[in-house]
Amino acid sequence: MNYILFDDKQVRTGLLPLTFTRPECDLRYGITTIREKWERSLGVKTSTLTSDYLTEKYPVVEDDENILIKANIIPDDKLVEAIKSLKPNDSLVKGDVVIAYNVTREFLSATDEVDSDENQIEYDGEVKCLRNTWQLFSELDDAIRTDFGCITKGRKSAPLSKTNNIIGDGEIFIEEGAVVEYATINTTSGPVYIGKDAVVMEGSMIRGPFALCDHAQLKMGAKIYGATTIGPYCKVGGEVSNSMFLGYANKAHDGFIGNSVIGEWCNLGAGTNCSNLKNTYDPVRLWNYREESFVSTGLQFCGVIMGDHSKTGINTMLNTGTVVGVSVNLFGAGFPRNIVSSFSWGGASGFKVYNLNKAFQVAERVFARRGKEFDDVEKGILKHIYDEVVR
Repeated sequence: MNYILFDDKQVRTGLLPLTFTRPECDLRYGITTIREKWERSLGVKTSTLTSDYLTEKYPVVEDDENILIKANIIPDDKLVEAIKSLKPNDSLVKGDVVIAYNVTREFLSATDEVDSDENQIEYDGEVKCLRNTWQLFSELDDAIRTDFGCITKGRKSAPLSKTNNIIGDGEIFIEEGAVVEYATINTTSGPVYIGKDAVVMEGSMIRGPFALCDHAQLKMGAKIYGATTIGPYCKVGGEVSNSMFLGYANKAHDGFIGNSVIGEWCNLGAGTNCSNLKNTYDPVRLWNYREESFVSTGLQFCGVIMGDHSKTGINTMLNTGTVVGVSVNLFGAGFPRNIVSSFSWGGASGFKVYNLNKAFQVAERVFARRGKEFDDVEKGILKHIYDEVVR
């Protein structure tokens, strides 16, 4: 069977700025991305039905028979079995939420929107879905525990060096090639997962639940409070609490990030700090692109949501509930406003438009540092965002 994960326009808009540069299913939720969870559960690769400007990087693969699955839904065993049981022209729904369709190639070719009223089957189980950016950290505790169980089931951890100080009898799993020396790891509040070829440098202090993904690094003396995930190829130091780093981002120096989501290819300068609690202790309001207004998260703790390719200068201060778009350069004294548009250059004293060619040059250098090429496909995605936001 051919499985396609499809974006919903309203959901995708609500997950901006993180979905400016990727489909919904390529957001990291727990240790792995939503796509990786589906592929692990289904046992096959998936493709994506998403916005036109993303299709060159994320092309859709069509077959004579296809099952389309809503891309923001988190799989579990019962749901996967229900989806696998769909017959041609069946759709699986939960109330007014469409979960999946079984459709032909002709159906895919005839419509730009996924919609069908034929043979609706009501699903009687729980459905977990991602609708708001802050869920990526607020639901991280349960998500790490679930992924940890799936990833490590039936497998044996690589040995952990005796130089480390282990507190508690909780689970620690070390992938092959990982290096962990002279760290303090507390498992009393959750499991700790260290990915392939990841490095935990000496003096690091970790409280679970925690995941350090493949090839990522914790710098010397890092202080990490769970639940936190540091995505692949990230380099993180200083103090981090209940946050998600999607991947390929740097926070190599001291400074605090809490209850936050940091996109790919970001760099946080030394001394960058975010507030994650209002002085009034009120629930934090966060800018929502779908509503075009600030909405209540219902959370007392909420820091920053930062889109891909954004950077901060040294000693940058970010207020509680700040949303930073794609390819933003923040610097200077004082707090910038709580919503910073994509391709902004400046800070509290004001902004100008970040020159697109300059943004390309920076991205090329950043990609090269990770052995990757910033090609025409990547340029096309950033140019589309620039044209949409700036022009």
